[in-house]
Amino acid sequence: MLLIRLGASRGGPEAAISLLVDKAGSAKMAETCRRRRVLNGQYWSGDPYVKLLLDAMKHSGCAVNKERHFSCEDCNGNVSGGFDASVSQIVLCQNNICNQAHMNRVVTHELIHAFDHCRAHVDWFTNVRHLACSEVRAANLSGDCSLLNEILRLHFGLKQHHQTCVRDRAIRSILAVRNISKEVAQKAVDEVFESCFNDHEPFGRIPHNKTYARYAHRDFQNRDRYYSNI
Repeated sequence: MLLIRLGASRGGPEAAISLLVDKAGSAKMAETCRRRRVLNGQYWSGDPYVKLLLDAMKHSGCAVNKERHFSCEDCNGNVSGGFDASVSQIVLCQNNICNQAHMNRVVTHELIHAFDHCRAHVDWFTNVRHLACSEVRAANLSGDCSLLNEILRLHFGLKQHHQTCVRDRAIRSILAVRNISKEVAQKAVDEVFESCFNDHEPFGRIPHNKTYARYAHRDFQNRDRYYSNI
């Protein structure tokens, strides 16, 4: 999800995910989150999805520094995280992330946005189709729509269920950050869906689970070694 912090200068009023006003103890909570979950990286840096994305970012010239590119904050609503493109920073909503698996998935989702920001000229703030494409890719490749997660949400279906989940979650993410109608968000997603759903970079496939993600990471490393030796 694209994130725009309130109170900062941005290119328009369309999108905003507000952060809670600091209250007693919140600074201490944020520091605990940074130290234990983000800056050390030990809680999620071993996740195969995250490992591949960190390698891909570095390979693309956008190496991730955990202290610089991550921030733990309290967020309003049920938002779990966001990518602030204006400062190239991922925000993790410490008050809404409930467990380690959730943390890993949020980090993966937002790193996909960061990867898109690195590799392409994404107009996050005025081109809803660009935003829609990255949201489709993030929902498709992060594990958001894995069979297990959908079962836990009590969402069932067989025929093209993954595609339906990706479309629905992309639309929801757009509506969370843009002051537009659902119809406009749906139109943007539908216009880019086929090409963006089939863009699997840097995984090279849809990593439906951690085993697929490990295979994708291995293939990425082998591909990187091959091109470095040409």
